[in-house]
Amino acid sequence: QVQLQESGGASVQSGGSLRLSCAASGDTYSYSMAWFRQAPGREREGVAALDTNGSTTYAASVKGRFTISQDNAKNTLYLHMNNLKPEDTAMYYCAADPGADNDPLTRDYSYWGQGTQVTVSS
Repeated sequence: QVQLQESGGASVQSGGSLRLSCAASGDTYSYSMAWFRQAPGREREGVAALDTNGSTTYAASVKGRFTISQDNAKNTLYLHMNNLKPEDTAMYYCAADPGADNDPLTRDYSYWGQGTQVTVSS
């Protein structure tokens, strides 16, 4: 059983930076990992993914500003967010799955965290 716990969300001003963390319990070494977000009144969207082969995928809206990384020794996934914009405001969720089929930003993930809130003010 895998459990995921996000942290690092905060309120920041436009142009600021944050680093989100997702601590995983259980063996996620060979899992696909991803960050999703959901703003009020909007559908959940995939933001960044790290596949089992080490490849990364980013949503067009965050490419060049966000970086996904993983520390296997700490079993922790990160999302480094730079040049934050008000439209990045959302609840951010960490997700994990043992599979690697289909688009990593739209596939079904088996495990989800509770989320951490990011608010960006202009």
